[in-house]
Amino acid sequence: MELLPVVCLCLLTRCGITSADANAVVKVEEDRDVILPCSLSTKENIESYLFDWRKAAQKDGKKKEVFYYNAGDHYNNGYPGQSEEFKGRVFHFQEELKHGNASIIIRNTKMTDSGDYTCVFPRLQPRQTFHIKLVVGAAPKPNIRTLDQTDNRALLQCEANGNPQPEVEWRDSAGNKLPAEEPQVTERDGRFYVTLNTTVTKTDRYRCVATQKTISHQIYTETFLRMTGQ
Repeated sequence: MELLPVVCLCLLTRCGITSADANAVVKVEEDRDVILPCSLSTKENIESYLFDWRKAAQKDGKKKEVFYYNAGDHYNNGYPGQSEEFKGRVFHFQEELKHGNASIIIRNTKMTDSGDYTCVFPRLQPRQTFHIKLVVGAAPKPNIRTLDQTDNRALLQCEANGNPQPEVEWRDSAGNKLPAEEPQVTERDGRFYVTLNTTVTKTDRYRCVATQKTISHQIYTETFLRMTGQ
């Protein structure tokens, strides 16, 4: 499911965040572009202002410099200091500055982009700080294997992975959820790996579905099995 247009619509209408203590949660699938909203409720022209986007400290304990703007100077026109992982991927909306909009777009999001971001106007009185939580999810298509098959029965295995952890289930061609064994879950390198087995007894097309509710993402793989004993 594509979530970006909803956020884009918000940007184009300049709705943004309208109070300094507001919090926003933005969800996106990995490898897609995402807009992080930050707008002054006054909608005043901020072309000559200073605003600074940072990401909260991760394992290394250091805040990440995401995007810095100061009266026309910014990371994309030679201003130094941007964290390496954001170079060439973060842009502001020049024409929107006149409407008080300091939103940014992050291109080709990665799971490592997930985290807490702040958009700060340090020179305003009072100081304005906006908080945005970004959730980047990833779930490739599940893999299906037939572990054992006889004339009247087959054991199917589905392997799915992603972050956030996907919910995995088996369904038949009519969309009915099938009984399955207890899922086996492991975690490696920031991804959750889920294995789910089910036993089927009729010729049909079977689908393994992986769902990540937190980012409204669903993906599946199908396989067709013929039972020769029927």
